[in-house]
Amino acid sequence: MEAAAEKDAQTQLAATPELSAALFGTAGVSFHVAAWLKKIFGEHPIPRYEVNPRTTEILYHLSERNRVRDRDICLVIEDLKQKASEYESEAKHLQDFLMESVNFSPANLSNTGSRYLNAFVDSALTLETKNTSLASLMPAVNDLTSDLFRTKSNSEEIKLELGKLEKNLTAALVLEKCLREDLKKAELHLSAEKAKADNRLQNKDFLKAKSEEFRFGIKAVEEQLSARGMDASLSHQSLVALSEKLAELKQQTIPLKKKLESYLDLMPNPSLAQVKIEEAKRELDAIDAELTKKVNMMEL
Repeated sequence: MEAAAEKDAQTQLAATPELSAALFGTAGVSFHVAAWLKKIFGEHPIPRYEVNPRTTEILYHLSERNRVRDRDICLVIEDLKQKASEYESEAKHLQDFLMESVNFSPANLSNTGSRYLNAFVDSALTLETKNTSLASLMPAVNDLTSDLFRTKSNSEEIKLELGKLEKNLTAALVLEKCLREDLKKAELHLSAEKAKADNRLQNKDFLKAKSEEFRFGIKAVEEQLSARGMDASLSHQSLVALSEKLAELKQQTIPLKKKLESYLDLMPNPSLAQVKIEEAKRELDAIDAELTKKVNMMEL
């Protein structure tokens, strides 16, 4: 308790250099800092630094912290020495007990026995047991075994997860390869379609120019034909209409011919039939002549 109180008082003193300066004076603080620096550097020269209240205050603070730390380290060292002495005393006591009871000494062991004993001691140190008794070793071994099984279980789970990840990675790589191939095909197809579109665009411009040329040519020819007094009935549309009308008339004559065939067996009146035939011939010749005339005019 006294040591703790002293430590708290020193810490508070170190944390308030103004209070230390008030108690010991500025000269006392500077002397304390100089003595501490000389102790730290020993035979080596102290590095030059700017001496002012601020640096003196910082160095005094560091010296106090260093002193407290050295004191704590000394306490730890003393404690470790005391424990080592206790362990040595306990080991000597056990050795004396073994010699008195069974006349046993580690020096009397064979090479094999020494190896076994060292292995036993190393095992106890590895298992971090309090002593080498079975009551300490068995729980440590059981805990180590449990850790081993737990580690194996975790390893199996990690292997399963790793297998799933490998499958997913393989599937992802295959998918990536397929996507790259599809992308390459799409780029080739797009390039081909772009070339076709450019070609069609050029053809479109060419056809548009030709269409304009033909339109102006047709308009010029129509103007020439109109200037020469061409009959409207000789135009292409009129001839097409006459051709359609002729085809329609031929279709109309088909049932009449069939109806006429039923009267072929009768004895006709030669004079009347001859008249009708002549009229039909004249009508047919007139239609053929008119159609031939218009066709010839179109050709011209």
